[in-house]
Amino acid sequence: MNRKVIGITGYKNTGKTTLVEGLVRLLTARGYRIATVKHAHHAFDIDHAGRDSFRHRQAGAQEVAVVSRRMWTIVHSLASETEPTLDEVLAKVGPADLIIVEGYKRDSIPKIEVRDPALPHPPLDNGDGSFIAIASAGPLEGETLPVFAREDIKAIADFVVAKMGLETP
Repeated sequence: MNRKVIGITGYKNTGKTTLVEGLVRLLTARGYRIATVKHAHHAFDIDHAGRDSFRHRQAGAQEVAVVSRRMWTIVHSLASETEPTLDEVLAKVGPADLIIVEGYKRDSIPKIEVRDPALPHPPLDNGDGSFIAIASAGPLEGETLPVFAREDIKAIADFVVAKMGLETP
């Protein structure tokens, strides 16, 4: 499957989600169909106690689908299974012009690192060629990758469209 996928990655509190939100808003306004994948390093639950679907899972259902005329979701409990790989998750994502992945620092997809020079984090680029740009909260010296102001969503979106070879919708 030849999907167009770009990662937005960085350390905690560097502005990854804000950048993803801005890119999704701007690219969808331009007519692109965007999907996102968000990796969580912590436990989370989109289902809540008292809901019928929650009760189904509590009763032992491995997977629960909740469907309405406005949206649908499938909650899959991993139990003793290992966390799916990014490729396995991407295979389940529906049609999109671009899939924006938040997190997955170590996966080999084209990535933009979100960096805040005020925080004491080392650069993420490990030389594998997967990092294609940096979105920074402040000036950076000596970078060989293109550096964008983190708040310049338009410039970052234009870069992503060109780099990913997205056709005008």
